[in-house]
Order: sequence, then structure tokens, then C-alpha cells
Amino acid sequence: MELDELRIKIDAIDDDLLDLFIKRMNLSRKVAEYKKENGLPVLNSKREGDILRRISKKSGPALNIYAGWFFHSLFDISRSYQSSHLFKFGLVGENLSYSYSKTIHEMLGDYKYELLNLNEKEFDNYIRRGDFDGLNITVPYKKAIIPFCDEITGIADEIGAVNTLYKKNGRLIGTNTDHAGFLYMLDRSGLSLKNKKVLIIGKGGVSLAIQKCARDRNASGISVAGRNHDFSSERDAEIIINATPVGTFPQNGGKIIDLADFPKCEGVLDVVYNPLCTDLLLRAKERGILYSNGLPMLVAQATGAAELFTGKSYTHKNEEILAKLMDSVQNIVLIGMPGAGKTTVGKKLAEMLGKDFTDLDEIVMEKTGMSIPEIFEKHGEKYFRDMETDIAKECGKQRNRVIATGGGCVLRGENMDALSQNGVVIFLDRPLGILETKGRPLSSSGEALIKMYKERLPLYEKYSDFKVFTSKGGN
Repeated sequence: MELDELRIKIDAIDDDLLDLFIKRMNLSRKVAEYKKENGLPVLNSKREGDILRRISKKSGPALNIYAGWFFHSLFDISRSYQSSHLFKFGLVGENLSYSYSKTIHEMLGDYKYELLNLNEKEFDNYIRRGDFDGLNITVPYKKAIIPFCDEITGIADEIGAVNTLYKKNGRLIGTNTDHAGFLYMLDRSGLSLKNKKVLIIGKGGVSLAIQKCARDRNASGISVAGRNHDFSSERDAEIIINATPVGTFPQNGGKIIDLADFPKCEGVLDVVYNPLCTDLLLRAKERGILYSNGLPMLVAQATGAAELFTGKSYTHKNEEILAKLMDSVQNIVLIGMPGAGKTTVGKKLAEMLGKDFTDLDEIVMEKTGMSIPEIFEKHGEKYFRDMETDIAKECGKQRNRVIATGGGCVLRGENMDALSQNGVVIFLDRPLGILETKGRPLSSSGEALIKMYKERLPLYEKYSDFKVFTSKGGN
């Protein structure tokens, strides 16, 4: 038989296979609907195992391996297809690249969850189609979603904003889990609003939920201000809450107020969670007052929504999810004298923790094509420090890294602000007598080294969250 004839026969069989595939997937969808109605999981390991054993016997020794591969792939496709019909959940909003919601919901392990970036027209069309089982709603649609709901819960009605949609008896229910999420964040921070003057910055949907929380927790006074507000009459605020996205990745470093203008402030809460510390929270940390980012609120409102989506209990997992999330996003930043072992320790730490490793000095050298001593000799220290600052600002936005800094990185507060926003900072303190000084232009002599240490030690201690004494290594 000629090759063309063989291919014609194969094409005919492929057509038959496609027809059978379509029929199989249609049946798979019906199975998904049955599983959904009866609360059954997608995966049935016993059934798949029984089928694979039968296939192996039937296909014979020459083809059983290949038949196994084929049916493994078919089962994977079928499970994915069933999952897409079994649960349809996600987050609706604009500019969601910063969001951790997909990660949080999928940590629960019971359903797939998608981020849906929709403009106003797309939002309207998507909600009208109703091709979902449950949704979280974020900026700018927490008020716009209300007319689409068949029913609004009491908490959402009082707040005037909906952040969670779920279906019950064929009706679309709108509720608000931001309220419970913020209270979880508040209680976890150790702050109390009782008899306190509270300033809430922002007037959107999340602000409305926070305003109710402040009323529920008996704040003595509540001021609500927009971003361009004149805050002179709120200088006596004792608790400040940012309910705007200002400072959110990738616009890191943005700020609305200067915390120094609020001398009575004793606590700061920020709904922003990416980065972990906005400028507002960094200033609170400097002053030694209680603060929290929005990550606990995000987790708690997500588990609250998940319970409505599935009817299962998840809120007991808040701390577990929060810890896992922090581990997966937080940077570790190493500071210390030149030669203290930051690169050596950093590489080992990154490998041990499964994080990426970044060395700021190495990036400077890659960009310039010169060694650090050559940069100092040809362009001077300021040129190097300016490059270092630009790189620190960029690397500080990144997540899940171990970052080794140059010894003088602490000389500029803006460097440490950038690196601290997503990082826990560790000061590696190594005895001066065993510091590596070769190729280090500012610490080439013992006298220069001692002087440098005395000048920089207060900065290392100021910016570090932990101090570790080392006796080995050398970066």
C-alpha cells in the first residue's frame, strides 16, 4: 500500500476519533453536572486506575505503554473540562495583575479561580450572561454590580457595596465579605477603634465597608476624605486607614499624606497588600506604632466568599493561608559591611528556601561592564550610588527573592525604603578582622574599615529587622 493511501486511511480514523472525542466530552460535561449536584470531586482515582489496567491488557505488550500515555492525556483533558463546568469562580475588576486572589482561592484546593480584567462594557455583558457560579467584585464595580443582583444581603445593603456574588436557588445574591475581612485585619493588628478618632482615606466600595466597621467598633469620630483632601482639620486622628489603591504595584512609593503631620496617630491600616509595606506603613514602622497591610483582610474576605461559593468552612484556614502567602512573596534582604558574606549566605539561603537570588552589585557590574573598583575610578562614588538606587527601587518591587546588597546601600534611605517594602531585612555582622577587603575601594585599609563600620553600624541597626553574627563566608 502506498504512503498516500495509508495517510488517507489515517485521516479517516482521525475523523472517527474526533467524532468520538466530541461525544466523550459531551458525556464528561454531563458527569460534571451530576458531580456538581451531588458534591462529588472531579478526580476518581480508583476508576481511572481500573480503566488503565484494562487498557493495558487489551492493547497488548507492544502498545500498552503508548495506550497508557494516550489515556492518561485523555483523562487529564477530561478532568480539566469537568473542572471548568464544575466550578466557575473568579475576581472581576480592572488592572488585576497585582492581585493574589487566584493564589489564595486555589490554595483552598476545591475549585479553579480566574482573574477577569473587564472594562465597563465587558463587565456588563459578562454579568448579564451569568456564566459563573460565584464572583468576587473589586474596583471599580462594587457599586455598579448592585442592579444586577436579585437579592442584596443586609450587610451589603447597609454598606452600599457588594464584593461577593453567589447563586442560591437560581437567584443571584450580592453580599459583602470586606466587612468581616477588615475586622479580621483590625483584630489581628492589635489595634482598637473604640473611642478613637478615625481617619479613613478613600470613598470607594472598600471605604464604605470600613466605615461600617468603625461604627460597629464604636469609634468616637469618623472622618472620610478623598485623595486630594485638605487634612488640616484631621491632624488629631488617632487611627489612620488608607482605603485607596495609592502605592499599589507597579506604582510603588506613592503617598497621600505625611504621617509626621499626625502627631497623635497610634495606628495605621492600609488595604494595599502589594507591596507588603507602602510608604505609609514604612513611616508607621519608623515611628514604632502598630500597623498592618491589607493581606490579612484579603485572605479573610476570600475565605468568607469561598464559604458562600461552596458551603464548606474555610475561615479556620486564614492563618495557614496567610503564612503560606507571605512565604511565597516576601523577600529576604541582606545588609552588612563589605565582605560580610551577603552573597555567599544569600545564595545558600535562596537555594534552601526555593527563592530567586539577586545581587545588587552584580547587576551594577552587568549594566556597566565594569567591576566596582573600575566604576569608582572612572565615574566616582556618586555615579555608582545613583545606579545602586535605581536598581534597588526596581528589585524592591519584586517578590520571593533573596537580595544581597552592597555594603553602602544603607547610606540612602530611599534604597532601604525600596528594599523594605517587600522584604524582611537581616544585618549580617561579621568581625572586622576577618572581612574580605580585596577589590573593595572604600575598605582597602584597616583604618578605613574601622571608620566605615562606626559610621554605618547605626544604619545597619536602624534598617534591620534581625541581626545575625557570622564568622564565615565573604562576598
